[in-house]
Amino acid sequence: MPREPFYWVLNMSIIASFIGVIVWLIGKIRMLPRRVFVFLWAIPFIRMLIPFGITSRYSLMTLVAKLTTRSITVYRIENAGPFAWTITWPNTVMVVEETSPMGYRSPSLKSIFARASVVWLIGTAVVLLTAAIIYILTMREIKGARHWKDNVFLSDKVDCPSVYGVFRPRIVLPSSWTGQEIKNIILHENTHIRRKDNFWRLLGLFATAVHWFNPLSWFFYKEFLSNLEIACDESSVAKMSQQERKEYATTLVNATVASGFGGAIFRKRIEAVLSFRRITVFSAICFAVLVLVIAFALLTNAV
Repeated sequence: MPREPFYWVLNMSIIASFIGVIVWLIGKIRMLPRRVFVFLWAIPFIRMLIPFGITSRYSLMTLVAKLTTRSITVYRIENAGPFAWTITWPNTVMVVEETSPMGYRSPSLKSIFARASVVWLIGTAVVLLTAAIIYILTMREIKGARHWKDNVFLSDKVDCPSVYGVFRPRIVLPSSWTGQEIKNIILHENTHIRRKDNFWRLLGLFATAVHWFNPLSWFFYKEFLSNLEIACDESSVAKMSQQERKEYATTLVNATVASGFGGAIFRKRIEAVLSFRRITVFSAICFAVLVLVIAFALLTNAV
């Protein structure tokens, strides 16, 4: 491990930015269901956290390698026939030629990255500490929530329904929300719980905190959260009739008006619900293969 960790992080951030833009562009394909597409957002976040990768001649990283990136071999298995493989570290910044020990091209570069590592560590700690404080304060706010039924609680201190907690999640609703439409709200929140969405949000936040200096990391996280909501809506209405989907969309409208939230993501959610199409078994297999192919091309490194 290098003495200046920011050098590794900067390299990962550059690669993750390139991969994240590709994933974002893929997301512009409307025919790709969000509950399928959302899995692709794991790719840039993995790139943000893991500096190494297996090489492949089919990797899209070959495009970057031709422009700026050199690879440093970390581990290699040779003379193993079809099972031979190499783990490399993309050296995008290219001011280090050796990693053990770190061999910078000049003493001044070593000093710059050593100081940058300190700033980066402080920034990461501040972001994580801020998120922890907000979480603790939020959990204290809902501590007095009244149990209603099952895993649903009511509170006077929340304005919109949400799932709180990662390992023992519970749904907390505003106290006034006990009407007929509440069943769709509970269905939506329970779908979040079933999909472990709070856990994925937490991992995404951690990756973003590590790359807090990169504006694209925050943009990717925002897009990931938006797609997570739409994917949850799609999963919630998957077995509904057209009339039930209309009622679900009406529930979203009423909930948004009551909570005061809205915007572009709200319109996208309504459109996704009203234009929902069931996926056939054949389509599901095709989408799964597509995701695996894209993941392989984006997670592997250039030969």
